Amino acid sequence: MTQAKTLINVAALIVLLGATSAANAYDADWKRGRVYYRSVCTTCHTASPVGSINPSTRTKADWASYMMLDKHAKGKDAVSKYVSTAYRASIKSTNKAAEKFAATPDKELSEDIKAFLVRGAKDGEAPATCS
Repeated sequence: MTQAKTLINVAALIVLLGATSAANAYDADWKRGRVYYRSVCTTCHTASPVGSINPSTRTKADWASYMMLDKHAKGKDAVSKYVSTAYRASIKSTNKAAEKFAATPDKELSEDIKAFLVRGAKDGEAPATCS
């Protein structure tokens, strides 16, 4: 095989791999994240001494870091716990959003919430409160 054919084959392989990974990428739905955050997260926080936490109280970088570090309640537990299928199943009888998203994959819902938080951050596209 000539060097030119080898380069063409390698280039084609790179394009194919790139297309495959792009097809598998999840496009987060900030609207679904907003529904879950406001219905589950805000409901719980409002009932606790912490009170509600509006997305606009932090920057986009703060929210991205918070979701990536997966530390909730000052590191006492994980954010992913409250996005998990098991958690949603445990509260679905009293929370319509948890019931509505009962079958949503944890990773997708987490990405949706992150998209809402980043969008609604104080330096985000649409700073949001949870009223």
